[in-house]
Amino acid sequence: MTSLLDTVGFDADDTLWHNERFFRLTQARFAELLADHADTADLDARLLAAERRNLGHYGFGVKGFTLSMIETAIEVTEGRVPTEVIAELLAAGRDMLAHPIELLPHAREAVEAFAGRYRVVLITKGDLLHQERKLAQSGLGDLFDAVEIVSEKTPEVYARIFGRHGGGPERALMVGNSLKSDVIPPILAGGWGVHVPHGLSWEIEHAEAPAEHARFRALPDLGTLAELVAWIDGA
Repeated sequence: MTSLLDTVGFDADDTLWHNERFFRLTQARFAELLADHADTADLDARLLAAERRNLGHYGFGVKGFTLSMIETAIEVTEGRVPTEVIAELLAAGRDMLAHPIELLPHAREAVEAFAGRYRVVLITKGDLLHQERKLAQSGLGDLFDAVEIVSEKTPEVYARIFGRHGGGPERALMVGNSLKSDVIPPILAGGWGVHVPHGLSWEIEHAEAPAEHARFRALPDLGTLAELVAWIDGA
């Protein structure tokens, strides 16, 4: 029987390994440092607004987040933020960049299940050096046929990637925790999108699930992904 799929794509952050929780811990420390100038809710809203403004300048990742924290600190203190606070925010950013990688449950088994049987591609966005370091530390690098680190995840980007590494998006399946970045765009490109939610999610990545779409599926974790792919391939 001819296989319906030839490529399986995986997101990285909060799909294969923990990521968002380190942002949350740093943001909590940010709120502590500036507690005399604004309450937590106001700080969170201002920081989110800064992150939205800066995405086009800094892209996704720790470096942009750190710069947005510094910008917000300057804003809420009306330019009087102590240099010690700036130094601590920079140190927090460096700590995030150096944090050890911790795989999510079933991550290794999920990728191993497809290695050698499909083209397995890691598709992630963010800072190039940081994403490369995380992949190297994860121990999963040798399982991927290709790694694509992109500035944004759009239907056009997925179409190009799946065309380059397989038979096109129609024969590809993408797995990730973000509906906005990992699931909806590959579906719009013609592929399958599998949502594996993470307990924490960045507000900028929020989107509604395309629940009625024939090529959308949701799983509680990566443990049953191989069964789902086998069903799709035999459907």
